[in-house]
Amino acid sequence: VQLQAYGGGLVQAGGSLRLSCAVSGGTFTTYSMGWFRQTPGKEREFVAAINWNGATPYSADSVKGRFTISRDNAKKMVFLQMHSLTSEDTAVYYCAADSARANLHKGVVENRGAYNYWGQGTQVTVSS
Repeated sequence: VQLQAYGGGLVQAGGSLRLSCAVSGGTFTTYSMGWFRQTPGKEREFVAAINWNGATPYSADSVKGRFTISRDNAKKMVFLQMHSLTSEDTAVYYCAADSARANLHKGVVENRGAYNYWGQGTQVTVSS
């Protein structure tokens, strides 16, 4: 299973950006998917996740109301639409797949250890 994230870039504070993650190999429709982000010197933190059919999106409190996760199973892709960006959103964003769970599970969904496939990351920089 390979994941490739793209769509990052430089954006002004208050702006929007859409990240995409293309998945190849494996059985995409049986995976729950997630987005994480990381800044230098900090641990990778959970951003959002979505279950296998897209019916159950879930976001971290820090991005709730601003970021939306979605997926297109026909295209084997996951998206992260980001609005009202601030400098605190500056990070490398990673998409990840949890092949063991099709649905989201409380207590597990935010745990990066639950995801066994990872993309290479895409840089998002928000200028203030």
